[in-house]
Amino acid sequence: MSVISLTDITAAYGKKGVLEHFNLDITQGEFVMLIGTSGCGKTTALKLMNGLLKPNAGRVMVNGKDLADTDLTELRRKLGYVVQETGLFPHLTIAKNISYVADLSRKKDKKAVKERVNRLLELVELPEEVLRRYPDELSGGQKQRVGIARALMNSPEILLMDEPFGAVDEITRRRLQEEIGRIHRRQKETIVFVTHDIDEALRLGTRIVVMDEGRIIQDGPPEEIRANPATDFVRKLISDRA
Repeated sequence: MSVISLTDITAAYGKKGVLEHFNLDITQGEFVMLIGTSGCGKTTALKLMNGLLKPNAGRVMVNGKDLADTDLTELRRKLGYVVQETGLFPHLTIAKNISYVADLSRKKDKKAVKERVNRLLELVELPEEVLRRYPDELSGGQKQRVGIARALMNSPEILLMDEPFGAVDEITRRRLQEEIGRIHRRQKETIVFVTHDIDEALRLGTRIVVMDEGRIIQDGPPEEIRANPATDFVRKLISDRA
């Protein structure tokens, strides 16, 4: 059964069409890489999945529920969402940033929240002393690790990531890629990850969805994409690898 389903989606910004008759089904535990050039619709597709955008036509289903009839605030508390800018609150300590979503719950158990924060810190390999710091005291790589920890705070079954490592240096980027790959192997969440980097897609994904001009032009496992590119666009994407 699909945990995310986009069916016959049309999405536009004003008069500019981005997705048209777009269909995508994602099953539990997949690590799906959405890849394509800027403006191809991959970030639009991701935002449709958590209700940040509404389609002009078509249906978006998450965990069997139509987002048109869903409390989106409640939905987002059950999804992890990581973006390139990290979205950390500058006035909150790292501990408070990580626990932010859990702190919104009236039924929160403070001891359990603290234990969860400490476990996540270990998971993303950050030292305990960062909990007392503020975002502007951390490096770019550390901020991204905090962003991942915060996204995992409520044990989401689905993690959405929009070019999360695009703003860090290459060495840090590779370490973060290894980190998220390890987390996926350990925890088996469904991950949807937007990238423009074919090396990143081939390295991380269990499935790669190649997009161009709002359409899916190839969809398959990394080995198939690498060995049998379906179009000249995909062939060029593969041949342009660094």
